[in-house]
Amino acid sequence: MRTTIGIAIDIPEPWGGELTKARAEAGDPQAAYVPAHVTLLGPTEIEAADLAVIERRLAEIAAARPPFTLHLRGTGTFRPITEVVFVAVAAGISECEQLNAAIQDIDVIDRANKFPYHPHVTVAQDVPSAQLDAVFRNLAGFEARFPVKGFTLFEHGSGGRWRQHRDYVLGSADDPADNGR
Repeated sequence: MRTTIGIAIDIPEPWGGELTKARAEAGDPQAAYVPAHVTLLGPTEIEAADLAVIERRLAEIAAARPPFTLHLRGTGTFRPITEVVFVAVAAGISECEQLNAAIQDIDVIDRANKFPYHPHVTVAQDVPSAQLDAVFRNLAGFEARFPVKGFTLFEHGSGGRWRQHRDYVLGSADDPADNGR
């Protein structure tokens, strides 16, 4: 049996809600299913039996890396390659890249990337150009700075919704907290 996972850094409040709202206002239907986040591993299909191996490796990866500050500032776009507008990561880029590389190195994760990894927060995707332009302008002055203390493993559930499976604390040798999930 197979399942789909993703790994991300959640954007805390009040900024997460603000960015998710902006995505919804841009007409992006994913806003209803995907809260604001920085992706560390995009949707990846795995064997369900490999989930325990991935959880153990994620705990090791988290324990080996200290918390860091993420600074989001302004907007960017991947157009014309893909119809995406995002909030840019201004600081914390290398930490996100290191986490992504370590996660990609987990033996049972087999995911071919279409594009090089670029940490960002998507705020509009595959919507008409006018909406992409509007969210690009509206969030051009956006800025947030906050500590990143961990990341989350998500599993794709029914109805297109992602559900939190387990949280991982950076710099912690403890077992990952499952927070009752």
